[in-house]
Amino acid sequence: MQPRNMSMSGVVDLGAVKAAQEARAKAEQARAEAARQGGGGAVSPASLVIDVDEAHFEGEVLQRSAEVPVVIDFWAEWCQPCKQLSPILERLAVEYNGRFVLAKIDVDANQMLMQQFGIQGIPAVFAVVAGQALPLFQGAAPEPQIRQTLDQLVQVAEQRFGLTGLTVDPDAEAPAEQSAPAEPAGPYDALLEAAVAALDNGDLGGAVQAYKNVLAQDPGNPEAKLGLAQAELLQRVQGVDPQEVREKAARNPGDAAAQIAAADMDLVGGHVEDAFGRLVDTVARTAGDDREGIRLRLLELFDVVGAEDPRVAAARRALARALF
Repeated sequence: MQPRNMSMSGVVDLGAVKAAQEARAKAEQARAEAARQGGGGAVSPASLVIDVDEAHFEGEVLQRSAEVPVVIDFWAEWCQPCKQLSPILERLAVEYNGRFVLAKIDVDANQMLMQQFGIQGIPAVFAVVAGQALPLFQGAAPEPQIRQTLDQLVQVAEQRFGLTGLTVDPDAEAPAEQSAPAEPAGPYDALLEAAVAALDNGDLGGAVQAYKNVLAQDPGNPEAKLGLAQAELLQRVQGVDPQEVREKAARNPGDAAAQIAAADMDLVGGHVEDAFGRLVDTVARTAGDDREGIRLRLLELFDVVGAEDPRVAAARRALARALF
């Protein structure tokens, strides 16, 4: 799919000569201070991914951005696309070996930061370089596009601001799970792992097939049902122009296909209630096969979000009223 702002457009604004000179000076000062205190200021891999709240934002993000680019992942526990994106960002933060730090911000617990950044939907990813913020992208995204954006970010940070990143000590941390006894593999673990690997590689078709392979043998498998719903959603919006989809839906409020496509885009962008409300309203305006198609898509989107989410329960009640 094509997430919004999946580019480094706007980075030119960060290249003001004065800001670049100040950033370079701060970075050199930080490196000199680390050297004076002994060693090269090496950090552990664990410190490359941090949870940040409003109280610690200035120190953990703004001040740190004078030494290294800080990528911010705005997420929430209820956000299913976030659960696809966040693990990729966390893994890449370690793989990039100190060229950026990932700061994770729970929007439910940090509403002020969400408002300050103008977040309209999650997941949303920003970067802060030398104290200046810029949007990277919003919504879930395939890993190759994420890598491209991160490569551009670290290149700009180094060339324009002299931020070469942090030195990472590879021996500073051993993953805790290595010392824990391995759990016995379940009957479908290999297939589920194959699905997750396909998602990480941007192979949505492979992920869909892997989840279907599990469900063919175990139709009630909850992990495969959830994964399939998410993968099919991402597959449907892949390569679609969000603006074109929304404009078509606005022009044709009674067009079932247009409203379904727009609801998919709403959900991927984190606008859960908008997606549900759009389809419930369309159910009330349609009949026959169109109505049934919308109902079925709405049930699929319920699976993506999760039955425990209160917005799903509210939308189910609204759907029942629209149908009966």
